[in-house]
Amino acid sequence: MRARSLVRANVLVAVSMVGALLLSGFPRIQPTGWQVLPALVCVAGTIDTARCMRKTWSFYHGGVLLCLYMDLMVLVAILFFLFYPASPN
Repeated sequence: MRARSLVRANVLVAVSMVGALLLSGFPRIQPTGWQVLPALVCVAGTIDTARCMRKTWSFYHGGVLLCLYMDLMVLVAILFFLFYPASPN
C-alpha cells in the first residue's frame, strides 16, 4: 500500500486539469475521447486526497476538505470539456 501524500494528490489533479485544457483546445472547446484520461487521473488524485483524511477534526482535516472540494470542481470542469457539444461553426 502506498503512503499517503497530499502533495502527490494535488499534483495529479493539477496535471489532469492542464492536460484536459490542452486536449480540449481551450478556448475553442472540441470534445475528444482522450479527455477520459485526465478524468481518470483526476479521480485517482481525488481518491488519494480522500485517503489523507483524519478521524478527528483539525485544521489539517479542514484543509483536506478544501482540497477535496477543489478536486471535485476540477473533475466537473474536465467532464464539462468531455461532454460539451461541439458547436456547428
